[in-house]
Amino acid sequence: MTDRIVSRRPLEEDQQWEPTLRPKIWDEYIGQERIKENLKVFIEAAAARREPLDHVLFHGPPGLGKTTLAYLIATELQVGIRPTSGPVLERPGDVAAILTNLEDRDVLFIDEIHRMNRVVEEILYPAMEDFRLDLVIGQGPHARTIKLELPRFTLVGATTRAGLLTAPLRSRFGVMHRLDYYSDEEIHRIILRSAKILGVEIHPEGAVELARRSRGTPRVANRLLRRVRDFAQVLGDGVITQDLAHMALERLEVDERGLDDMDRRILQTLIGKFDGGPVGLETLAVAVGEEKDTIEDIYEPFLIQAGFLARTPRGRTATRLAFDHFGGTPRPRPQGEIWGPPQ
Repeated sequence: MTDRIVSRRPLEEDQQWEPTLRPKIWDEYIGQERIKENLKVFIEAAAARREPLDHVLFHGPPGLGKTTLAYLIATELQVGIRPTSGPVLERPGDVAAILTNLEDRDVLFIDEIHRMNRVVEEILYPAMEDFRLDLVIGQGPHARTIKLELPRFTLVGATTRAGLLTAPLRSRFGVMHRLDYYSDEEIHRIILRSAKILGVEIHPEGAVELARRSRGTPRVANRLLRRVRDFAQVLGDGVITQDLAHMALERLEVDERGLDDMDRRILQTLIGKFDGGPVGLETLAVAVGEEKDTIEDIYEPFLIQAGFLARTPRGRTATRLAFDHFGGTPRPRPQGEIWGPPQ
């Protein structure tokens, strides 16, 4: 996958800078107010009872702060956190090694929890419910089961595809929150905070220009800020003004609505090749040269929420807003007509 403004996972540079820009206390975390207020209550109640916080599941599009919330939970509980990810946990022994090394009330954070091996997932069931592990030692008639008592811990899971979680796993989370896209005003505040941490001088108007093109996503906002900072340093006097931000974002091919090259390719393909749709997801993926899962997980959520794309039982369609943005007029289509298999 090429280095895009929008991507499925944090880029290597994001992994370097995100810990620096990540809020360390509740007051530094901007946005998701309803979730924050509820978590404060749950955390305070658990701490007063000296009990572990109930298991927590965060789901929603990438880059909205799921990992940050996991770390803030551990900070507020004044306990340790052990981060890992679903694809890394391949064998039951991997889970056993992590769980047996936790302290009482610690947080185990599993990112991309929907990608866990099914065998590993089943090992987690008794660990989450009864704080014990059931391990099978040996094979055949000589196999025996041993039970290991575990510290009382809190599992915090994060996923971009909550629908892929099995019902037994989902039912074991006592707290479930969906993270939504941020408002331009919230992104504006995030950019000002990040610029201060990075030592970048930015005018309020420059921050506004960045905010309205950041797709309501803090990770995208911080990534754009770092790229625009480069333009300010090389082509300007080091200060991010509105004019410089506009020039830099045009060079980065991020338009005034926050659409990047792939967003435009998807919508222009729908409009130009398929008369606005409906078109099946696989057909659309082939037409734009991208994986269908990437389109569905990364690009569609924002395009749908922004009103450019509609997902119908017969396929994907470009909305009136998309036609207005790119020009053209939707052609009336006979009932039931569709490009490619419906998805």
